[in-house]
Amino acid sequence: MFISVLELFKIGIGPSSSHTVGPMAAANQFLSEASNYLSEKDLPENSFIRCTLKGSLAFTGKGHATDRAVALGLHGYKPYALTGINLNKLHDELRSKSSIELTEGRAIHFSPKENIIFDFGDPLPEHPNGMIFEVVTSDGKLLFSETYFSIGGGFISTASDINKLTAPLKIGTRASCPYPFDSAKTMLSMAEESGLTIAQMKRENELAHMNESELNEGLDKVWKSMCHCTVSGLNAQGILPGGLNVQRRAKHLFEQLVEAPHDANLNDWLCAYAMAVNEENADGHMVVTAPTNGAAGVIPAVIYYYTKHENGSLEQVREFLLTASAIGGLIKHLSSISGAEVGCQGEVGSASAMAAAGLCAVKGGTPEQIENAAEIALEHHLGMTCDPVKGLVQVPCIERNGFGAIKAYAAASLALRGGGQHIMHLDNCISAMKQTGLEMSHKYKETSLGGLAVSITEC
Repeated sequence: MFISVLELFKIGIGPSSSHTVGPMAAANQFLSEASNYLSEKDLPENSFIRCTLKGSLAFTGKGHATDRAVALGLHGYKPYALTGINLNKLHDELRSKSSIELTEGRAIHFSPKENIIFDFGDPLPEHPNGMIFEVVTSDGKLLFSETYFSIGGGFISTASDINKLTAPLKIGTRASCPYPFDSAKTMLSMAEESGLTIAQMKRENELAHMNESELNEGLDKVWKSMCHCTVSGLNAQGILPGGLNVQRRAKHLFEQLVEAPHDANLNDWLCAYAMAVNEENADGHMVVTAPTNGAAGVIPAVIYYYTKHENGSLEQVREFLLTASAIGGLIKHLSSISGAEVGCQGEVGSASAMAAAGLCAVKGGTPEQIENAAEIALEHHLGMTCDPVKGLVQVPCIERNGFGAIKAYAAASLALRGGGQHIMHLDNCISAMKQTGLEMSHKYKETSLGGLAVSITEC
């Protein structure tokens, strides 16, 4: 089983990997496929592109800017290429256009206001995050269509592929890498047999697909991006968009800690760093899916604290990311990292487990202790719902990332105090998370129909 660290950690924009990054990627892919299909065919003048959002994408799409993401994707933009761009200005420009450029100078009508449909009926049976893209004529003739699913972390799948995937996810075969562990049990067994650490095995797997320079440059770019959004969040202030009037708090919190460091504790610093990242995400700015946007603050907060307060080196950052991605890959392979599938246990819970494993590794933990750290962190997020107020990645998401970072640090510390022996193993915990997600009501899986999302009184 192989999922690249550079696929799990993707540089993109907020506020959601499954509701923003995924739909943008799907729209961009549809643009390419439709252009190729229609290139040798007559295109009626009354034809247009229509996108129908289903399930969670419909219920919380407005709050997650899904419609904006679709429009950007259909106009040829990709998430990683939008960092540093004024998206509000760009989107306003696109909204004024009534057509999309296809190949060979041909254009087709598309109006985001008219042609993006929020369908609040039943979701598609394959996955709660479905999108149906169509090229149709005004008299109802269907010229071309494709259905996509945003399956978490910015990953997408077509309708024809989703039932062929595992988790569902396209993954490398066992022959594609030297250490193809597909469970925590096999991971530990391979570590014992090879004498390698989890990070070393993960590195060897990556080097079967890219050279060492490409891997290190990719890891360093991920870390640089994490640092950038942390620092940006620590220096930003104001009201977050969306209508809840949520005030940014990370900058004020950080300034208090800097002014009186003797009164600050570990929890204070971790919350400041994690909240800084997620405030950037909520503002639609650049973040790294880690493994999702909604949980983007947990891993950067823990690494940032380790480097700034405990003198962690660049090589240790790489070790952290490789170890974390090994755990994240297992969770995505065996369960899900999508809040729309399993609730926030799959987002912040997974991020906390990944961060705990990474921290345990750079602090000298054995493979058994690392697996234990990941299990502890994930175990204490089981059952966590995804119930964003007003469909925005703000309440409770921003604070929740701070607590996920705190739990990760506590889990790593607890695991390092033990010998790696424990009753509940990571594979069992991941299985429990999956089963809990399957039995969880859709009201608590990123639809904003239950929990905190309906417990707020607006005055």
